[in-house]
Amino acid sequence: MPTLYLTEEYALVRRDSEDCLLVQIPEKKGVGGSVVSPAYKKRIPLHKVDDVVVMGEITMTASAIYLLLGKNIEIHFLTNYGQFKGCLSPPLAKNSLLRMAQHRAHNDLSKRCELARSFVIGKLSNQRTMLQRYNRRQSDTTLGQEISQIGNFICTLETLNIHVETVQQLTTGDSGIGGTPLETILGLEGAGSAAYFRCFGKLLTDQEQWPFAGRVKRPPTDPVNALLSYGYAILTSQVGSAIQMVGFDQYIGYLHSSTYGRPALALDLMEEFRPLIVDSVVLTLLNNRMLTPNDFIVELGAYRLKKEPRKIFLTRFEERLNEEVTHPVFGYKVKYRRCIELQARLIAKYLTGEIAEYPPFTSR
Repeated sequence: MPTLYLTEEYALVRRDSEDCLLVQIPEKKGVGGSVVSPAYKKRIPLHKVDDVVVMGEITMTASAIYLLLGKNIEIHFLTNYGQFKGCLSPPLAKNSLLRMAQHRAHNDLSKRCELARSFVIGKLSNQRTMLQRYNRRQSDTTLGQEISQIGNFICTLETLNIHVETVQQLTTGDSGIGGTPLETILGLEGAGSAAYFRCFGKLLTDQEQWPFAGRVKRPPTDPVNALLSYGYAILTSQVGSAIQMVGFDQYIGYLHSSTYGRPALALDLMEEFRPLIVDSVVLTLLNNRMLTPNDFIVELGAYRLKKEPRKIFLTRFEERLNEEVTHPVFGYKVKYRRCIELQARLIAKYLTGEIAEYPPFTSR
């Protein structure tokens, strides 16, 4: 399994050898002090691990951290509910020329808009594909109208004039984008996503059991939104790892503002894969009755997935990453996990002038 998920509360992770970690999981006690599950240990060979996701109250020794970083394995830290808190990364790749090109493009508004537009076209195209697949079976008139609307947004993006005559330096975050093509791109992205999520509930087989009125992020106010937010947080870490492996600074982005601590480029590239990976996983879990409403808890109006059902989600998420699809640019079959890396490499080729434009990942 390329990603090692550490989810057992109060586990201790330490170095076991030059190539293995040892995960020590304490015993669990129930009411009255009875032992629910005994303590046990598990050895993890690192030749099977690409990156590590630590979720919740887990202790890692310094030697374990050094071992992982020494093998160029990134460590991502999330809360129990999937909120991304940060990561520990090996030293940046030696490709300083790529990072200089990345920074130059960020400060060139025309180039920044070119990349931002491609990310949004990829996202909206894949969202439209998700709706079209459903509508082929059901032929819903309202859904058809929203599909057409998203198509119009894509056409507008494709013909949008993004050339900026004068070099315009953007200030911190999104300050200064008013009246620029980037503002238009962000507006079309928001409108297209709103149209998609107005229809997303129709893709659920049992809409009474899983009501979905629209996308709500902070906090998620229903189980569907909780699953989407959880999946997007995990996908962010996956994309961030691929980006850093290629040699980018993941904190310098184009569609998302590059503010302190935000993995902007990871969020940019993730847009293309949100519907194809996370949304697909959520629909599979709910439509195949792999989860029930009892698998969620409600705290102060926010829905969260319980511990054991999280393992079901992570298993299906990994299965989706390992599914093979035909890459739209290269024409051969490749896993979704590899597709993310290939897209990062295409961004690099665009920034360094090896290709004329960046082709977003789209599915039919």
